[in-house]
Amino acid sequence: MGGKKTVFVLSLGCAKNQVDSEHMLGLLKSKGFRLSYVVEEAHIAVVNTCAFIQEAVEEAIDEILELASLKEKGQLERLIVVGCLVQRYGYKLAREIPEVDGWLGTGEIHRIAEVASIRPGEMVQSFYIGRPFYLADHRVPRIHSEPFYSAYLKIAEGCSHRCSYCIIPAMRGPFRSRRPESLIAEAKEMIGKGAREINLVAQDTTMYGKDLGGSVCLESLLERLAVLKGIRWVRLLYCHPHGMSERLLDLIDSEKVLCPYLDLPLQHVNECILRDMHRKRGKESPLELMERIRSRKRRISLRTTLMVGFPGETEEVFHELCEFVKEAEFDHLGVFTFSPEKGTRAARMKSTVTRKEAERRLHKLMGLQAGISERNNRRLLGEVAPVLIEGRSAEHDDMLMGRTATMAPEVDGQVLIAKGRGIAGEIVPVLFTKAFPYDLLGEIAA
Repeated sequence: MGGKKTVFVLSLGCAKNQVDSEHMLGLLKSKGFRLSYVVEEAHIAVVNTCAFIQEAVEEAIDEILELASLKEKGQLERLIVVGCLVQRYGYKLAREIPEVDGWLGTGEIHRIAEVASIRPGEMVQSFYIGRPFYLADHRVPRIHSEPFYSAYLKIAEGCSHRCSYCIIPAMRGPFRSRRPESLIAEAKEMIGKGAREINLVAQDTTMYGKDLGGSVCLESLLERLAVLKGIRWVRLLYCHPHGMSERLLDLIDSEKVLCPYLDLPLQHVNECILRDMHRKRGKESPLELMERIRSRKRRISLRTTLMVGFPGETEEVFHELCEFVKEAEFDHLGVFTFSPEKGTRAARMKSTVTRKEAERRLHKLMGLQAGISERNNRRLLGEVAPVLIEGRSAEHDDMLMGRTATMAPEVDGQVLIAKGRGIAGEIVPVLFTKAFPYDLLGEIAA
């Protein structure tokens, strides 16, 4: 009976959550469920939630309640909620949202088909939550929801850092690396299905392998990935600033398959703020780190994430952050406001910045970055670079859109192509003809 049902999976949050959702799709299909990408055609809806900050919690609750209303109208038979929200808030969710039939914490996603198979009326609610130690590998079925030419490879789960503002270790457990053999096997499968780029993700990709011992490390994994036949781009996301080894930079400098791109979430640059964040300063300052990275022959595109409004961030401290952004000239920048998350040390600190002021600081930083990004893009005018075609632009249906190797999917800008023909998944040479704050305009060069 359960195997004849159709399931819709809604994935919220980051790329790491998306990988979990794709594993759930694979597990459901392997047990005979049909899959739908629209909720109107489904008997069962699954929501994979994010709960990193309060905004994500509110988004998850809104989506759950909207699907619960469909169930009340008889348009859905069952509703299942999975992931970080469940792990964070536990059994009280079941009391507050009785319309939900099943709850699975982050360590229980492998039970999704079991919970989806329970017939309406057999059980009021099923609730599975435990210590978040589950680690999926290449043997767990997975159905890729992203475009065939781009894939996320989750190389580790959890986090062992103890940043004072972050709830992730409690929701995801300690850092756990996957075995390199498992990752190589999954990467080969991705390539076999048409992936041209593989994006490595974890809470801290530079920590990969340190819990496994021996010679296992990120650098050795990259060396093995770089020689796989058929792969064009391998990109590193979520790197810790303290993990920038010379060997890693040497690899990016020499291996053309490795994208000249580093995502380094710095969070802040002020020493007192970093201390209170429990993000100790390394042997070099953030600017010294930038200089070391940019001293390489190959120009490496840099992305970072910064937090504003953390307790103790005076106007003088914020000015220091602004000056750093001006001097560092990041290619890509994301900014978010401090959110006092219950259960973290930072939530117990006295707030010194109002929400309104934090928002003002966010907009000021992003205004600075818009000018920096446009100047960086103007330097590319007249140059030709490989671009991965992603299809027609949603905003400009007479143009193609794509990304360079220095643009990560979903979070960075794009290249609009006004002239020439291309097929989604192709990597073609594009001549850049016009620059915008975050995007580029160009034409296929050959």
